Amino acid sequence: MKDFDHDKVVGLLNRILEEELAGVVRYTHYSLLVFGHSRIPIVSWLRSQADEGLTHAHQAGEMITNMDAYPSLAIGPLLDKPQSDIAGILRESLDTEARALELYKELLKEVQGRSVLLEEYARQMIYAEEMHAGEVRKMLRRPDELLTKAKTGKH
Repeated sequence: MKDFDHDKVVGLLNRILEEELAGVVRYTHYSLLVFGHSRIPIVSWLRSQADEGLTHAHQAGEMITNMDAYPSLAIGPLLDKPQSDIAGILRESLDTEARALELYKELLKEVQGRSVLLEEYARQMIYAEEMHAGEVRKMLRRPDELLTKAKTGKH
């Protein structure tokens, strides 16, 4: 594991850890702000995202300690502005997930071909983040959007 810049990789992993922990706080906070007839499934989804963020934070921390380094005690940026609108929450979620995705891609670039463990970790996390972003984009679509596109032939 000496073929890459150890300090840079640890720094990236610590930024990932901080970003994932901030996500736990954000999703937990969002889940407290949902009201209305669809509250139960949305709150459940937000809390599952918080749980997933905590799992991702644990994984990043384990990678850091595998490298004989100290995991950060900091937390990434929290809320840009208070949100209670579901669409606003989802758009903010996409923005913050995009930041995490870029960190994972940067990590992959740094370790690709140099560490199977870190490379596979980065790939798995990129996959998870891209799947999550796809789900959020679907949640932001109008239900008739795909049907309209199919009828008009526009994609």
